[in-house]
Amino acid sequence: MRSKWLVVLLALFLAIALVACGTDEEGSADAGSETGAADSETGEDAESSEGAESDAAGEVVVEHELGETVITKNPETVVVFDFGILDSLDHMGVDVAGIPQANVPSYLDKFASDDYFNAGGLFEPDFEGISELHPDLIIISGRQLDLYDEFSKIGPTLFVSLDNSNYLESFSNNMRLLGEIFEKEDFIEDELARIDDEIATINEKTSAVENALVILANDGNISAYGPGSRFGMIHSEFGLDPVDENIEVSNHGMNVSFEYLAEMDPEYLFVVDRGAVVGGESSAQQILENDLTAGTRAFENDNVVYLNPEYWYIAGGGLQSVSEMVKAIEEGIQ
Repeated sequence: MRSKWLVVLLALFLAIALVACGTDEEGSADAGSETGAADSETGEDAESSEGAESDAAGEVVVEHELGETVITKNPETVVVFDFGILDSLDHMGVDVAGIPQANVPSYLDKFASDDYFNAGGLFEPDFEGISELHPDLIIISGRQLDLYDEFSKIGPTLFVSLDNSNYLESFSNNMRLLGEIFEKEDFIEDELARIDDEIATINEKTSAVENALVILANDGNISAYGPGSRFGMIHSEFGLDPVDENIEVSNHGMNVSFEYLAEMDPEYLFVVDRGAVVGGESSAQQILENDLTAGTRAFENDNVVYLNPEYWYIAGGGLQSVSEMVKAIEEGIQ
């Protein structure tokens, strides 16, 4: 009988011991989970997360028409294929390593010296030479549109463009992007505010003008540009009504004749002389001053304004060039 009770007591003791042991293990597991969560916030994982945030803070991720480009802020070795962007970087005090040195605007001619790498032509870059520079950033625009993939094999490549139908907004966006990349945001905002003030001033003058026509002259040929075109900001941003609402929107303009000029009879005629910057054989003034144009209001009232092609044709979209473009319209309107 005694032995029977001893067996029962022993069984009860073992059962109690097993329950107690299981409780300790479950408690340890819960404690371990809480400790693990705390470690993930304060241990190596947390350090990795902070590193990622730090890296992100030192980079600009740009989504553009041709893809996505991750750019380290304040890149040291920069190659630029757009003269408007070069104009802006120069004004910002940002140096560059290389540019295509043919047809460099005269006001940027310091970049055509041996102090800077000649990156080839606008349409035929020196890819091998650029690669040897190990650039931190390459900036291209429309003339290099089809070469983006080739550039991207060399280094981070940023494609910039101007929306002719919304010129100032796209220009401002490009400038703010440069400000972010080179950490000169305040400088950019001050410059954009100044340009806005200049445009507001000329809009007061242009509101009194009946109409205007913009043409590109090129070795005996002339092309007209209207709203939404390459020089359409004269109408959309500077407030001058077009003499012809039906001008075809084209990057190369709509081919027109001198008879067309006489028929349209614009109050103001703005002329961009392409030949003056690409080695043309004749000047715009030579081909425009003829019997057909002499009777137009623009010629009779001395309202023919010859625009600097370096700003308007070669280096448009720069902080300096846009400011000069605004100034040219203001000075041209009597």
